[in-house]
Amino acid sequence: MKKQKNILIVDDNKGVLTALQLLLKPHFNEITILSSPVTLPSRLRETKPHVVLLDMNFTAGINTGNEGLYWLQEIRRIAPELPVILFTAYADIDLAVRGIKEGATDFIVKPWKNQRLIDTLLEAVSSRGTKKQQISVPHSENMYWGRSTSMQSLRTLIEKVAITDANLLITGENGTGKEMLAREIHRLSGRKDKELVCVDMGALAESLFESELFGHVKGSFTDAHADRTGKFEAAHESTLFMDEIGNLPYHLQSKLLTAIQRRNVVRVGSNHPIPVNIRLICATNCDLQAMVEKGTFREDLLYRINTIHVEIPPLRDRKEDIVPLAERFIEKFCNQYNRPIATLDHEAQRKLTEHGWYGNIRELEHAIEKAIIISDSSVLSAQLFQLSRKTENSVTGIPTLEDMEKQLIWKALDSCGGNLSAVAAQLGITRQTLYNKMKKFGL
Repeated sequence: MKKQKNILIVDDNKGVLTALQLLLKPHFNEITILSSPVTLPSRLRETKPHVVLLDMNFTAGINTGNEGLYWLQEIRRIAPELPVILFTAYADIDLAVRGIKEGATDFIVKPWKNQRLIDTLLEAVSSRGTKKQQISVPHSENMYWGRSTSMQSLRTLIEKVAITDANLLITGENGTGKEMLAREIHRLSGRKDKELVCVDMGALAESLFESELFGHVKGSFTDAHADRTGKFEAAHESTLFMDEIGNLPYHLQSKLLTAIQRRNVVRVGSNHPIPVNIRLICATNCDLQAMVEKGTFREDLLYRINTIHVEIPPLRDRKEDIVPLAERFIEKFCNQYNRPIATLDHEAQRKLTEHGWYGNIRELEHAIEKAIIISDSSVLSAQLFQLSRKTENSVTGIPTLEDMEKQLIWKALDSCGGNLSAVAAQLGITRQTLYNKMKKFGL
């Protein structure tokens, strides 16, 4: 009995679709065609194809291939082992390499050679599932680049600089995904075989600064019962990611600068310098240049960490990415809470798209998780998303102290443009206390 073979073809050229149907009819039991990728996710689940032939461009006048790469990501999200053959009229080797890196099985250029196309598709079907070790990291751990022009421009820059050892400074509002981007840069670098080392400078106590970063030797202070490796040493021949670098007190910045300049560290209680070979990535939501002008951040340190500066745009400035991101979180939390995969109704999509998302991706993720937990249906309605930035009162109409504190911090963040030093000063608390409260409230 002939083995069942089903194929899904996505191409906006109806002439191409007709020609492919005639060409492939003797080789496939079922041929499903789509002239637009909009319904691709649902058709994948309905038809369960053995291979997908995916065009790279669907919008007239655009031939960058970014649309195809986006839909490739969606296919990989829904069916990670499904072979995808990319199909384009523009023979761009760089695009082909990117597609293969992102999980495509092969690449076909139009006009195609019939036998080459048939052989490629049949080989993809026959080899399906035999190379599981090559499947990419699950999508929830990968950087999501989205559809927006600003994120695609950022992606182009990152792919150029990631392969170098240049120091990078990532800036952006809270919740935009600065740590996720740092991990993606490390993944694309020549140091990817070593584990990324992270340190949260905002949560680092001043008294432990040198011990955490540079390490200490046994007996150097009261609780030093054994030698300890610091973050710099741990990141040797790898990448060191320093988050919230703007929260580092001024009097400690010179010690960090010295370690970066000399490329060696001295453990607390020792006089022996230890060479370190690291790639440094820093992140902050602060305006470091403004802090330099105010005298709260060292200019020479800024120059050292800022060889390449990348800014992640806020979610409200790339609205076309909101619903796709929400769908990724829906899948994540449905799996986590053992629920059937849910969908957003039209009104919910509109509500999410129109919201300001001042907490950015982190706020969206929390909103989706809450909706999944409280929903009794596989369709998420707009009523599940309470997105007002004003803290809701309790049943009695009287806000709790925590409600008031959270709302006060929100207002201060707004009025200070996210500058944590200014917010802390306005509220009359230390930056460490502010940072801890923001973590507590998910801000």
